[in-house]
Amino acid sequence: MSGALKRLLGLVLFAVCLFGGIAFPLQAHAGPPEAPTVAAPDLPHVSGSEPVVLPPTPASYEVQHLGWWTIEYPAAVRDRVRPLVENANQWKAGLVADFGQDVLTEPVLVRVGRTWEDMATLVPRELGVLPYAAGETYMPTRLVLLSLTEPVGGGATDLETTFHHELAHVALYDAVGGRHVPLWFNEGLAVHESGEHPVQRMKVLWDATLFRQLLPLGDLDRRFPMHQDDVSIAYAESADVVRFLLRGKDRLRFVSLIERVRDGAPFDHALADAYGTDVRKLEFQWREDCAKRNTFAPMLASGSFVWVLAFGAMVLGYRRRRRDAQATLARWEKEEQLEAKVAKPAVDDEAPFTDPARVLAGLPKIEHDGGWHTLH
Repeated sequence: MSGALKRLLGLVLFAVCLFGGIAFPLQAHAGPPEAPTVAAPDLPHVSGSEPVVLPPTPASYEVQHLGWWTIEYPAAVRDRVRPLVENANQWKAGLVADFGQDVLTEPVLVRVGRTWEDMATLVPRELGVLPYAAGETYMPTRLVLLSLTEPVGGGATDLETTFHHELAHVALYDAVGGRHVPLWFNEGLAVHESGEHPVQRMKVLWDATLFRQLLPLGDLDRRFPMHQDDVSIAYAESADVVRFLLRGKDRLRFVSLIERVRDGAPFDHALADAYGTDVRKLEFQWREDCAKRNTFAPMLASGSFVWVLAFGAMVLGYRRRRRDAQATLARWEKEEQLEAKVAKPAVDDEAPFTDPARVLAGLPKIEHDGGWHTLH
Protein backbone atom coordinates (compact mmCIF):
# COMPACT_ATOMS: atom_id res chain seq x y z
CA MET A 1 0.00 0.00 0.00
CA SER A 2 1.47 3.37 -1.02
CA GLY A 3 2.17 6.06 1.55
CA ALA A 4 -0.40 8.38 0.03
CA LEU A 5 -3.09 5.70 0.22
CA LYS A 6 -2.21 4.95 3.82
CA ARG A 7 -2.49 8.62 4.71
CA LEU A 8 -5.85 8.87 2.92
CA LEU A 9 -7.18 5.77 4.70
CA GLY A 10 -6.09 7.19 8.02
CA LEU A 11 -7.86 10.45 7.22
CA VAL A 12 -11.05 8.61 6.31
CA LEU A 13 -10.98 6.52 9.49
CA PHE A 14 -10.38 9.64 11.55
CA ALA A 15 -13.38 11.31 9.89
CA VAL A 16 -15.49 8.20 10.56
CA CYS A 17 -14.68 8.37 14.24
CA LEU A 18 -15.26 12.11 14.36
CA PHE A 19 -18.51 12.25 12.38
CA GLY A 20 -19.79 8.91 13.68
CA GLY A 21 -19.31 9.93 17.30
CA ILE A 22 -21.31 13.08 16.68
CA ALA A 23 -23.97 11.91 14.26
CA PHE A 24 -25.01 8.54 15.64
CA PRO A 25 -26.25 9.73 19.03
CA LEU A 26 -28.26 12.43 17.30
CA GLN A 27 -29.82 9.89 14.98
CA ALA A 28 -30.62 7.60 17.87
CA HIS A 29 -32.61 10.32 19.61
CA ALA A 30 -34.13 11.84 16.49
CA GLY A 31 -36.05 8.77 15.38
CA PRO A 32 -36.38 7.43 11.81
CA PRO A 33 -36.64 10.29 9.31
CA GLU A 34 -38.61 8.50 6.62
CA ALA A 35 -41.73 7.76 8.65
CA PRO A 36 -42.92 8.62 12.15
CA THR A 37 -42.33 5.96 14.75
CA VAL A 38 -45.52 4.72 16.34
CA ALA A 39 -45.95 5.17 20.07
CA ALA A 40 -47.05 1.61 20.79
CA PRO A 41 -47.52 -1.72 19.01
CA ASP A 42 -50.46 -2.39 16.71
CA LEU A 43 -51.15 -5.86 18.05
CA PRO A 44 -54.42 -7.53 17.11
CA HIS A 45 -57.47 -6.33 18.99
CA VAL A 46 -58.96 -9.39 20.65
CA SER A 47 -62.67 -8.98 21.21
CA GLY A 48 -64.84 -10.88 23.66
CA SER A 49 -67.00 -13.90 23.00
CA GLU A 50 -69.86 -11.84 21.59
CA PRO A 51 -69.94 -11.75 17.77
CA VAL A 52 -68.88 -8.45 16.21
CA VAL A 53 -71.29 -6.79 13.80
CA LEU A 54 -69.37 -4.81 11.19
CA PRO A 55 -70.70 -1.63 9.60
CA PRO A 56 -71.98 -2.20 6.06
CA THR A 57 -69.60 -1.78 3.16
CA PRO A 58 -69.87 1.78 1.75
CA ALA A 59 -71.80 1.99 -1.53
CA SER A 60 -68.83 3.56 -3.35
CA TYR A 61 -66.58 0.60 -2.55
CA GLU A 62 -65.54 -2.25 -4.80
CA VAL A 63 -65.37 -5.76 -3.35
CA GLN A 64 -63.04 -8.51 -4.56
CA HIS A 65 -63.37 -12.08 -3.27
CA LEU A 66 -59.99 -13.78 -3.64
CA GLY A 67 -60.40 -17.21 -2.12
CA TRP A 68 -59.00 -17.09 1.40
CA TRP A 69 -59.40 -13.31 1.66
CA THR A 70 -61.67 -10.48 0.57
CA ILE A 71 -60.75 -6.85 0.02
CA GLU A 72 -63.06 -3.82 0.04
CA TYR A 73 -61.79 -0.43 -1.14
CA PRO A 74 -62.91 2.83 -2.78
CA ALA A 75 -63.36 2.23 -6.51
CA ALA A 76 -61.13 5.16 -7.44
CA VAL A 77 -58.05 3.66 -5.75
CA ARG A 78 -57.99 0.37 -7.63
CA ASP A 79 -54.39 0.92 -8.74
CA ARG A 80 -53.23 1.44 -5.15
CA VAL A 81 -54.58 -1.91 -4.00
CA ARG A 82 -53.51 -3.91 -7.05
CA PRO A 83 -50.11 -4.87 -5.54
CA LEU A 84 -51.91 -6.34 -2.53
CA VAL A 85 -54.00 -8.53 -4.79
CA GLU A 86 -50.95 -9.61 -6.77
CA ASN A 87 -48.69 -10.45 -3.79
CA ALA A 88 -51.00 -11.75 -1.06
CA ASN A 89 -50.61 -15.42 -2.04
CA GLN A 90 -46.83 -15.11 -2.05
CA TRP A 91 -46.85 -13.55 1.42
CA LYS A 92 -49.12 -16.29 2.68
CA ALA A 93 -46.78 -18.96 1.30
CA GLY A 94 -43.86 -17.39 3.16
CA LEU A 95 -45.80 -17.42 6.43
CA VAL A 96 -46.83 -21.04 5.95
CA ALA A 97 -43.17 -21.98 5.36
CA ASP A 98 -41.96 -20.17 8.49
CA PHE A 99 -44.67 -21.60 10.75
CA GLY A 100 -44.47 -25.09 9.27
CA GLN A 101 -48.25 -25.36 9.14
CA ASP A 102 -51.25 -24.06 7.24
CA VAL A 103 -52.28 -20.61 8.38
CA LEU A 104 -54.80 -18.11 7.00
CA THR A 105 -57.10 -20.97 6.13
CA GLU A 106 -60.17 -19.11 7.37
CA PRO A 107 -61.39 -16.02 5.49
CA VAL A 108 -59.72 -12.68 6.15
CA LEU A 109 -61.56 -9.43 5.42
CA VAL A 110 -59.47 -6.39 4.46
CA ARG A 111 -61.07 -2.94 4.42
CA VAL A 112 -59.25 0.08 3.02
CA GLY A 113 -60.06 3.69 3.91
CA ARG A 114 -58.76 6.82 2.25
CA THR A 115 -57.84 8.37 5.60
CA TRP A 116 -57.62 7.37 9.23
CA GLU A 117 -61.06 8.91 9.78
CA ASP A 118 -62.51 6.80 6.96
CA MET A 119 -60.81 3.71 8.33
CA ALA A 120 -62.37 4.30 11.75
CA THR A 121 -65.86 4.17 10.24
CA LEU A 122 -65.25 0.66 8.88
CA VAL A 123 -65.15 -0.96 12.32
CA PRO A 124 -67.63 -0.89 15.22
CA ARG A 125 -67.14 2.16 17.43
CA GLU A 126 -66.66 0.04 20.54
CA LEU A 127 -63.55 -1.60 19.06
CA GLY A 128 -61.89 1.68 18.13
CA VAL A 129 -58.80 2.47 16.09
CA LEU A 130 -55.45 3.52 17.51
CA PRO A 131 -54.86 7.22 16.71
CA TYR A 132 -51.41 6.66 15.19
CA ALA A 133 -52.11 3.43 13.24
CA ALA A 134 -52.28 3.14 9.47
CA GLY A 135 -53.22 -0.52 9.89
CA GLU A 136 -55.17 -2.50 12.48
CA THR A 137 -55.99 -6.17 13.02
CA TYR A 138 -59.06 -7.44 14.91
CA MET A 139 -59.20 -11.03 16.14
CA PRO A 140 -60.99 -13.37 16.14
CA THR A 141 -63.13 -11.29 13.74
CA ARG A 142 -60.25 -11.65 11.21
CA LEU A 143 -60.66 -8.07 10.08
CA VAL A 144 -57.75 -5.98 8.82
CA LEU A 145 -58.13 -2.22 8.39
CA LEU A 146 -55.78 -0.16 6.23
CA SER A 147 -55.52 3.58 5.60
CA LEU A 148 -54.19 5.03 2.34
CA THR A 149 -52.69 7.99 4.24
CA GLU A 150 -50.62 8.10 7.40
CA PRO A 151 -52.55 9.50 10.37
CA VAL A 152 -49.39 11.37 11.42
CA GLY A 153 -48.08 13.68 8.71
CA GLY A 154 -50.66 12.77 6.10
CA GLY A 155 -48.19 11.09 3.74
CA ALA A 156 -49.06 8.12 1.56
CA THR A 157 -49.03 4.81 3.41
CA ASP A 158 -46.76 2.01 2.24
CA LEU A 159 -49.84 -0.11 1.70
CA GLU A 160 -48.04 -3.34 0.78
CA THR A 161 -45.78 -3.33 3.81
CA THR A 162 -48.61 -2.38 6.16
CA PHE A 163 -50.87 -5.15 4.85
CA HIS A 164 -48.05 -7.70 5.03
CA HIS A 165 -47.40 -6.65 8.64
CA GLU A 166 -51.04 -7.04 9.65
CA LEU A 167 -51.32 -10.33 7.79
CA ALA A 168 -48.43 -11.68 9.85
CA HIS A 169 -50.38 -10.88 13.03
CA VAL A 170 -53.36 -12.88 11.76
CA ALA A 171 -51.13 -15.78 10.70
CA LEU A 172 -49.40 -15.95 14.10
CA TYR A 173 -52.76 -15.90 15.83
CA ASP A 174 -53.75 -18.88 13.68
CA ALA A 175 -50.46 -20.70 14.24
CA VAL A 176 -50.58 -20.57 18.05
CA GLY A 177 -54.35 -20.98 18.27
CA GLY A 178 -54.79 -17.55 19.86
CA ARG A 179 -52.52 -18.37 22.83
CA HIS A 180 -50.28 -15.77 24.44
CA VAL A 181 -46.84 -15.01 23.07
CA PRO A 182 -44.62 -12.15 24.27
CA LEU A 183 -45.24 -8.77 22.73
CA TRP A 184 -41.66 -8.61 21.38
CA PHE A 185 -42.21 -11.93 19.61
CA ASN A 186 -45.57 -10.94 18.10
CA GLU A 187 -44.51 -7.52 16.92
CA GLY A 188 -41.00 -8.61 15.98
CA LEU A 189 -42.39 -11.36 13.77
CA ALA A 190 -44.70 -8.93 11.95
CA VAL A 191 -41.85 -6.46 11.34
CA HIS A 192 -39.47 -9.23 10.25
CA GLU A 193 -41.96 -10.79 7.84
CA SER A 194 -42.97 -7.49 6.25
CA GLY A 195 -39.37 -6.27 6.02
CA GLU A 196 -40.36 -2.71 6.84
CA HIS A 197 -37.72 0.04 7.15
CA PRO A 198 -34.67 -2.28 7.12
CA VAL A 199 -32.08 0.52 6.91
CA GLN A 200 -33.73 2.47 9.73
CA ARG A 201 -33.82 -0.61 11.93
CA MET A 202 -30.18 -1.40 11.20
CA LYS A 203 -29.11 2.12 12.15
CA VAL A 204 -31.22 2.11 15.34
CA LEU A 205 -29.84 -1.29 16.33
CA TRP A 206 -26.28 -0.14 15.64
CA ASP A 207 -26.74 2.94 17.82
CA ALA A 208 -28.40 1.01 20.62
CA THR A 209 -25.63 -1.61 20.61
CA LEU A 210 -22.82 0.94 20.50
CA PHE A 211 -24.26 3.10 23.29
CA ARG A 212 -25.59 0.18 25.39
CA GLN A 213 -29.24 1.16 24.99
CA LEU A 214 -30.67 -2.27 24.15
CA LEU A 215 -33.78 -3.09 26.15
CA PRO A 216 -34.26 -6.25 28.26
CA LEU A 217 -36.63 -8.64 26.50
CA GLY A 218 -38.36 -9.23 29.82
CA ASP A 219 -39.54 -5.61 29.74
CA LEU A 220 -41.14 -6.15 26.32
CA ASP A 221 -43.39 -9.06 27.23
CA ARG A 222 -46.74 -7.25 27.42
CA ARG A 223 -46.00 -3.62 26.55
CA PHE A 224 -43.53 -1.41 24.73
CA PRO A 225 -42.06 1.76 26.27
CA MET A 226 -43.85 5.04 25.64
CA HIS A 227 -40.82 7.17 24.71
CA GLN A 228 -40.43 7.38 20.93
CA ASP A 229 -36.69 6.62 20.93
CA ASP A 230 -37.17 3.53 23.09
CA VAL A 231 -40.04 2.38 20.88
CA SER A 232 -37.73 2.53 17.85
CA ILE A 233 -35.24 0.35 19.72
CA ALA A 234 -37.99 -2.03 20.83
CA TYR A 235 -39.19 -2.60 17.27
CA ALA A 236 -35.69 -3.00 15.81
CA GLU A 237 -34.62 -5.30 18.65
CA SER A 238 -37.75 -7.45 18.52
CA ALA A 239 -37.48 -7.98 14.77
CA ASP A 240 -33.81 -8.90 15.05
CA VAL A 241 -34.39 -11.42 17.84
CA VAL A 242 -37.01 -13.10 15.63
CA ARG A 243 -34.48 -13.10 12.78
CA PHE A 244 -32.03 -14.76 15.18
CA LEU A 245 -34.60 -17.45 16.02
CA LEU A 246 -35.32 -18.02 12.32
CA ARG A 247 -31.72 -18.54 11.23
CA GLY A 248 -31.32 -21.32 8.68
CA LYS A 249 -30.17 -24.01 11.10
CA ASP A 250 -32.87 -23.11 13.66
CA ARG A 251 -35.96 -23.03 11.43
CA LEU A 252 -37.11 -26.47 12.59
CA ARG A 253 -36.72 -25.31 16.19
CA PHE A 254 -38.87 -22.28 15.39
CA VAL A 255 -41.58 -24.57 14.02
CA SER A 256 -41.32 -26.68 17.18
CA LEU A 257 -41.65 -23.55 19.34
CA ILE A 258 -44.88 -22.57 17.56
CA GLU A 259 -46.30 -26.07 17.83
CA ARG A 260 -45.59 -26.31 21.56
CA VAL A 261 -47.25 -22.95 22.22
CA ARG A 262 -50.25 -24.09 20.17
CA ASP A 263 -50.42 -27.25 22.28
CA GLY A 264 -50.74 -25.18 25.43
CA ALA A 265 -47.18 -24.78 26.72
CA PRO A 266 -46.27 -21.35 28.12
CA PHE A 267 -43.93 -19.53 25.80
CA ASP A 268 -40.91 -19.78 28.11
CA HIS A 269 -41.37 -23.56 28.46
CA ALA A 270 -41.89 -23.97 24.72
CA LEU A 271 -38.71 -21.96 24.06
CA ALA A 272 -36.73 -24.13 26.50
CA ASP A 273 -37.98 -27.34 24.88
CA ALA A 274 -37.44 -26.16 21.30
CA TYR A 275 -34.15 -24.25 21.66
CA GLY A 276 -32.73 -25.62 24.89
CA THR A 277 -32.62 -22.15 26.41
CA ASP A 278 -34.74 -19.65 28.29
CA VAL A 279 -35.50 -16.05 27.37
CA ARG A 280 -32.61 -14.71 29.45
CA LYS A 281 -30.04 -17.00 27.82
CA LEU A 282 -31.57 -16.34 24.41
CA GLU A 283 -31.14 -12.64 24.98
CA PHE A 284 -27.50 -13.12 26.00
CA GLN A 285 -26.77 -15.17 22.86
CA TRP A 286 -28.54 -12.66 20.65
CA ARG A 287 -26.65 -9.73 22.18
CA GLU A 288 -23.36 -11.48 21.45
CA ASP A 289 -24.45 -12.04 17.85
CA CYS A 290 -25.65 -8.44 17.62
CA ALA A 291 -22.33 -7.10 18.87
CA LYS A 292 -20.43 -9.10 16.24
CA ARG A 293 -22.62 -7.90 13.39
CA ASN A 294 -22.92 -4.27 14.43
CA THR A 295 -19.30 -3.28 14.01
CA PHE A 296 -18.00 -1.30 11.03
CA ALA A 297 -20.32 -2.69 8.35
CA PRO A 298 -23.57 -0.97 9.44
CA MET A 299 -21.86 2.40 9.16
CA LEU A 300 -21.85 1.91 5.40
CA ALA A 301 -25.57 2.67 5.48
CA SER A 302 -25.26 5.72 7.73
CA GLY A 303 -25.51 9.26 6.46
CA SER A 304 -22.27 10.26 8.19
CA PHE A 305 -20.31 7.55 6.42
CA VAL A 306 -21.70 8.67 3.09
CA TRP A 307 -20.30 12.12 3.80
CA VAL A 308 -16.97 10.58 4.75
CA LEU A 309 -16.86 8.69 1.47
CA ALA A 310 -17.74 11.87 -0.39
CA PHE A 311 -14.93 13.68 1.42
CA GLY A 312 -12.50 10.88 0.56
CA ALA A 313 -13.58 11.00 -3.08
CA MET A 314 -13.04 14.77 -3.10
CA VAL A 315 -9.51 14.35 -1.70
CA LEU A 316 -8.70 11.68 -4.28
CA GLY A 317 -10.08 13.88 -7.06
CA TYR A 318 -8.03 16.84 -5.91
CA ARG A 319 -4.84 14.77 -5.78
CA ARG A 320 -5.55 13.34 -9.23
CA ARG A 321 -6.21 16.77 -10.74
CA ARG A 322 -3.06 18.17 -9.13
CA ARG A 323 -0.97 15.31 -10.50
CA ASP A 324 -2.45 15.75 -13.98
CA ALA A 325 -1.78 19.52 -13.85
CA GLN A 326 1.85 18.97 -12.86
CA ALA A 327 2.31 16.49 -15.71
CA THR A 328 0.78 18.97 -18.15
CA LEU A 329 3.08 21.78 -17.00
CA ALA A 330 6.11 19.52 -17.33
CA ARG A 331 5.05 18.55 -20.84
CA TRP A 332 4.58 22.19 -21.83
CA GLU A 333 8.01 23.11 -20.47
CA LYS A 334 9.66 20.35 -22.51
CA GLU A 335 7.81 21.46 -25.65
CA GLU A 336 8.89 25.07 -25.13
CA GLN A 337 12.50 24.00 -24.68
CA LEU A 338 12.34 21.94 -27.85
CA GLU A 339 10.80 24.80 -29.84
CA ALA A 340 13.45 27.20 -28.57
CA LYS A 341 16.20 24.78 -29.53
CA VAL A 342 14.81 24.37 -33.05
CA ALA A 343 14.37 28.15 -33.57
CA LYS A 344 17.90 29.11 -32.34
CA PRO A 345 20.57 28.98 -35.16
CA ALA A 346 23.51 26.72 -34.66
CA VAL A 347 26.75 28.60 -33.74
CA ASP A 348 30.17 27.39 -35.04
CA ASP A 349 32.79 28.24 -32.45
CA GLU A 350 35.56 28.13 -35.06
CA ALA A 351 33.82 30.54 -37.52
CA PRO A 352 34.23 34.31 -37.27
CA PHE A 353 31.56 36.08 -35.29
CA THR A 354 30.35 38.01 -38.40
CA ASP A 355 30.02 36.41 -41.82
CA PRO A 356 30.68 39.13 -44.45
CA ALA A 357 28.77 37.32 -47.15
CA ARG A 358 25.71 37.12 -44.86
CA VAL A 359 26.02 40.84 -44.05
CA LEU A 360 26.33 41.85 -47.74
CA ALA A 361 23.40 39.62 -48.63
CA GLY A 362 21.27 41.58 -46.24
CA LEU A 363 22.13 45.04 -47.68
CA PRO A 364 19.85 46.76 -50.22
CA LYS A 365 20.77 46.63 -53.98
CA ILE A 366 20.12 48.93 -56.99
CA GLU A 367 20.33 48.45 -60.76
CA HIS A 368 22.83 50.68 -62.68
CA ASP A 369 24.09 50.36 -66.28
CA GLY A 370 22.54 46.92 -66.65
CA GLY A 371 23.99 45.51 -63.40
CA TRP A 372 23.00 45.19 -59.69
CA HIS A 373 25.12 47.02 -57.14
CA THR A 374 25.06 46.80 -53.33
CA LEU A 375 24.67 50.02 -51.43
CA HIS A 376 27.34 50.47 -48.78
